[in-house]
Amino acid sequence: MTEISEHGLVPGTWRIDRVHSQVGFNVRHMMVSRVRGRFDVFDAVLTVPEDPMAAQVRATIDASSINTHNQQRDDHMRSADFFEVAEYPEWTFVSTGVRTSGEDFLLTGDLTIKGATRPVELKLEFNGARQDTYGLQRAGFHAEGQINRKDFGVDIEMPMDGGGVVVGDRINIEIDAEFTLDQG
Repeated sequence: MTEISEHGLVPGTWRIDRVHSQVGFNVRHMMVSRVRGRFDVFDAVLTVPEDPMAAQVRATIDASSINTHNQQRDDHMRSADFFEVAEYPEWTFVSTGVRTSGEDFLLTGDLTIKGATRPVELKLEFNGARQDTYGLQRAGFHAEGQINRKDFGVDIEMPMDGGGVVVGDRINIEIDAEFTLDQG
């Protein structure tokens, strides 16, 4: 197992590098394929104490920044049918713990979407930490998980003739996060 403390995740405040990070998702469409998308505006702070297994992360997502590479679909996703961004512009994730799980880790936390807060669990890979050519300490993580959109009030029903739905209930989350250590 990759031990976090053995690979340079030093105590301090780490801020996400948005240029080298991505918050993505995919969902079943028409029961035959997957639509993939991402959120273009997000922020996260990772606070690492002496024991890196006690680290905490707080992240926010601008729900209006959804990007599925289809403007009409993105506008519909921003509407009251889905995210209702006029009323709920920001989503949050606040970690509640991290523990080992085989070769990787499990990150638990509270996710809030549309005013509904639910516990979630993400499989977390620590990719290591190192100093870049500019002297910044960097650390990388990959996280994956799944939520049910209806648990968060995204409960539009779009049944298809002959059975099935246009949009699936299960949303797969995939996050690649690179953080830099505050120099202050």
